[in-house]
Parts: sequence; C-alpha cells; structure tokens
Amino acid sequence: MTYPEQNNRFQTRCGDCPLRKLSAFEEFSPQTLKFMQQFKVGELKIEAGTQLLMEGHSSPQLFTLLSGMGLRYKTLEDGDRQVVNFIFPGDFIGMQAGILGEMKHSVEATTAMTLCVFDRKEIWQVFRNEPQRAFSLTWLVAIEEHFLGEALASIGQRSAIQRVAWALSRIHSRLTALKLNNGSAVPLPYRQRDIADAVGLSLVHTNKTLAELRKKQLASWVDGHLVVSDKRKLAKVAGVDLDNEVSQRPLI
Repeated sequence: MTYPEQNNRFQTRCGDCPLRKLSAFEEFSPQTLKFMQQFKVGELKIEAGTQLLMEGHSSPQLFTLLSGMGLRYKTLEDGDRQVVNFIFPGDFIGMQAGILGEMKHSVEATTAMTLCVFDRKEIWQVFRNEPQRAFSLTWLVAIEEHFLGEALASIGQRSAIQRVAWALSRIHSRLTALKLNNGSAVPLPYRQRDIADAVGLSLVHTNKTLAELRKKQLASWVDGHLVVSDKRKLAKVAGVDLDNEVSQRPLI
C-alpha cells in the first residue's frame, strides 16, 4: 500500500509526545526515550476513511496512533464484516505484519489520524537492544489476546444489552483514561453499524438496545458523543469489573 507523504520536518519528538504526559501510559526511562526517538522514522497524516493496512497484505511500516480513532476488522467471504477492535491514541498498529509477514485483518481510519511511523525491519533491534521495549510489545500482544477472549465471551454468552453495555463501557473507560472526556461525555465518532459489527448484532437490534440503555439512563450516544452518567451501573450491566482494569499500558 502507498500512503501520503510523511511529514518528517514537523514531526513530534518523543520527548514532547503528549501521550507520555498521561497517567494511562508507563513512563519512559532516559535510555528508552533515546531509543524510541531513533526507532521512529517519521509521522503520517491520513484522512478519515483511509485504509491504513489491508488484510492479506504486508507493510514496510509499523505505527503508533498519536491522535484520531479507527478500527480493525476482518472481511468475510460474503462481504460481511467483523469489527475486531477499536483503535485509540497510543495503540500500536501493524504488529501482525511485523511478525507474520502479512496482516490478518484490515485497519481503517474513522477520523483523521496522525501516526508515528517505524521501520518494520528494525523491529528486531527492539528485541536485541531494548529488552524492556520487547517486553512491552509482548505485553501488548497479551492484552490484545485477553481482549479478544472477552469479546468472544460477550458475543457467545451475553445478551444484547450486555454486549452493547460491555462495548460502551470499555470504550468510555479507554477514552476517559486518555483524557478525551468532557465530564461524563467522550467523543464517539463511530457509526451504529460499527458497534453492531463488533458485538455480533444486527443494526436494528443494536439501535433498539441503545434506545433501551438510554431509557434506563445508563448510556446515551447522541451526535457523536457518548455520555455515561454512572459508569459503575453500566459496568454492572455489562459484567465488567472496573476495579480489575489495567491501570497503565506501555507506549511504543
């Protein structure tokens, strides 16, 4: 795949990264900070709707999302789509291509994105020279596996209202940790179809379930914003333990 020209002249230096200021991410040591600045080769800006990575294709680059939102999805033989996960600032993108040689899912920008760009060939230098960063990559893979297990349990065993509550609860927690909230509201620029494809429901069923959550005053998704007035009540419906959530994650 080809991308728009990278903006290397005005790229954000790792020492000035706004994500590093957030308590949601682990701190860098001076050594790690120096390594990451060398590992980073540029920045990329793409528009909403751009397909960043394509299932079945390789990529010479790896990415960390600096700003914006997107989603990962698999396309089925009949053209239907399964949303695998939603992508938020700080997420590392392209690891599958880095290890397996090609992507097993696609990645699309839901909003305009700014991404830190890394050379895929240099990923092995992380394992050779920066074991702490290598452990961070392993941690990210492990937490992704945990999330997919939780998603599978939701689709297979939870009711419709539990599934949608689970998705909204997880999204609200992530975006709040990223300080993207305004009080109890967070931006949610996705479509109802995206949520439906993530939790395995029809669009009509998803719409009715969202209306039920709004009627119960558990969650309201209007004009691209999600409002959760009582996150513990929503989490209880979803079967989510807020006290057992990951407090910090590595930032690559």
